[in-house]
Amino acid sequence: MNTSELVTKLAEAHSVSKAQAKAIVDDVLKGIVDTVASGAEVSLPGFGKFKVKETPEREGRNPANGDKIKIAAARKLTFSPAKAVKDTLNG
Repeated sequence: MNTSELVTKLAEAHSVSKAQAKAIVDDVLKGIVDTVASGAEVSLPGFGKFKVKETPEREGRNPANGDKIKIAAARKLTFSPAKAVKDTLNG
């Protein structure tokens, strides 16, 4: 499912225009990104948690020639599903 499919589904389910549904989806996603970018965790009960994980700088190898390279430290977004979601997927 992509964003436009989600927007269509929400618009039909809640009797709103696609423009209104798109604005809501965009606002929700922006809210999640803004919150985790500030370092806070986003917890959606019954769905899961979004948080940022810090990965330290490390040494790796260039697969083309085997040379050692430094891989920069980075921040990545992680998602941990709630127990209800895990149960639905595995049940």
